[in-house]
Amino acid sequence: MSDSPHIAVVDDEAQIREAVGEYLDLHGFKVSLADGGEALREIMAGDRKVNLVILDLNMPGEDGLTIARYLREHSDVGIIILTAAGQTLDRIIGLEIGADDYMGKPFDLRELLARVKSVLRRVTATASSPSAPVGQDEVRIGRLTLNTAAHKLLGEKGEEIQLTSMEYDLLHVFVHHANRVLNRDQLLDLTHSPNSDPFDRSIDVRIARLRRKIEKDPSKPRVLKTIRGAGKRL
Repeated sequence: MSDSPHIAVVDDEAQIREAVGEYLDLHGFKVSLADGGEALREIMAGDRKVNLVILDLNMPGEDGLTIARYLREHSDVGIIILTAAGQTLDRIIGLEIGADDYMGKPFDLRELLARVKSVLRRVTATASSPSAPVGQDEVRIGRLTLNTAAHKLLGEKGEEIQLTSMEYDLLHVFVHHANRVLNRDQLLDLTHSPNSDPFDRSIDVRIARLRRKIEKDPSKPRVLKTIRGAGKRL
C-alpha cells in the first residue's frame, strides 16, 4: 500500500535482514533492505520517505552506532537498534544517541512487530500534528508542556523539544503518577522495557536525557527529583 509506513531494515546478515523484511511486508508495511550505511543512505535519499529504521549495531565497516548518530543528526526517523547478547554498553550508547527502542538478538518477530508499531505511533503523531491545539490533552511540567494527544513536549515559546519513543513513554508514566515515588522495578514494568534486569541502566539513561530536556539545571533537578533510597518523583 502506497500510504503504509516505510521501514528500512539494516543488517549485514542477509538471513536476518530478509526474514525481518518478509515478516513486516506480510503485515502491510513497505520495506526496504540494506546491508550497511551506504545502502541505507541511498534508500533515505529516495522518493519514498523512511519512517523507521531497524538497525543492527554490530556490522563491519561503518557500525550501527555511527549510522544511528548520523540518522539522529539529520532526521527525525524512528530508530530501533538490534544488539547481540552481552552488548549492554552499545545498547546504552545507542539510547544516549537517541534511538527509540532496542531489542536483543535473538528476538521474537512478534515482539519486534509490537515495538515497530509503538515507535511508529510516536513518529506518526509527531508528523501529523505540527501544531496541536492547547486543551485537555496538555499537562504542565515545570516550565514546559506535554501534549499527550500529539506526543509532543513543548517549550516555553511553543517550540517542540524532541523526545524519543522511550523517553516519551517514561515521561508519560511520570505524568500519570505525578507526586508518586517510583522505584527502578516499577519504572521498568510501567514502561515495558525490553530484556530488562535488575542491572538494566536504560532507565537511568532515559532519566538523564529527560532531565537535560526538562530541567533548567539538570545537575540540580527540581522537576524530576530523586528521593534517596526510594526512587524518582515528578
